[in-house]
Amino acid sequence: MADQSRHSPVMLAEVLEALAPRDGGIYVDATFGAGGYTRALLEAADCTVWGIDRDPLAQSIGADMGRAYAGRLTVLAGRFGDMKELLAAVGVERVDGVALDLGVSSMQLDDPARGFSFRADGPLDMRMGTGDEGGMSAADVVNSMAERELADLIYKYGEERASRRVARAIVELRAKAPITRTEELADLVRRVVKKSKDGIDPATRTFQALRIFVNDELGELARGLAGAEALLAPGGRLAVVSFHSLEDRAVKEFLRERSGAGPRPSRHLPDLPGAARQPTFTLISRGAEKPDAAETRTNPRARSARLRWAVRTDAPARAAA
Repeated sequence: MADQSRHSPVMLAEVLEALAPRDGGIYVDATFGAGGYTRALLEAADCTVWGIDRDPLAQSIGADMGRAYAGRLTVLAGRFGDMKELLAAVGVERVDGVALDLGVSSMQLDDPARGFSFRADGPLDMRMGTGDEGGMSAADVVNSMAERELADLIYKYGEERASRRVARAIVELRAKAPITRTEELADLVRRVVKKSKDGIDPATRTFQALRIFVNDELGELARGLAGAEALLAPGGRLAVVSFHSLEDRAVKEFLRERSGAGPRPSRHLPDLPGAARQPTFTLISRGAEKPDAAETRTNPRARSARLRWAVRTDAPARAAA
């Protein structure tokens, strides 16, 4: 197994402060990855951590780490959107904190064989779990989806203004031979999308869009936020680190609505039942926290990171949509 010590979790100090781990507490690192948040929680307090990850490599790292912490850590195989069900299956119904570090992990990006990176050639896959989970790979998407649908996907999930040009170029290239490698796709995008002034690689937004679609990341996020709401005990804390505007917007809107800070219903509509309006979270800060300058200098991944966190009230969790 590769050494994962170089993978530093983003905004670690801020996440730890938000979760405020205490002795005897139960915490969920719902996107375990290389276990950076988990290790910090276990060293900060005599607590128990349940990790969740769909990636077999993360599960293996968790098994090794668990042996070093004498039964205080268990990593469950699965998706964080299913956290309520995964924890119920092991007898856990209430927790004191949930951490979510969204998007692709550093170790997934750094492994060309996983197909996430546009900087190194590899198979065009992008599935966060194993291939036997089912579902389409990124190669399946780019080689089978209709041009208009592909353009809409790249625009919606990648916020790529040149999405129609990218989709047209993909369709033209795949007519000659299937697109199966990350390097092929990245080079194609670079040919049709101008480099931005901020120096971000032109392939960034298209790769982001495909990854989000392949892994249903926004659907997973919605399910994960609702799962955290259902699991957290009164006074429990939710900390979410996101890396792009779509994720951050979803977290912001969820917490605003659940804290009672969202838009109020029209006075012309009938009143909702009182319980439906009870805030399930208290916002400590309405804005997102950003990493400090020192972290962004040493960890480029941190540049776009945003942390939002809130404290669970004693109101019942909202019913699933």
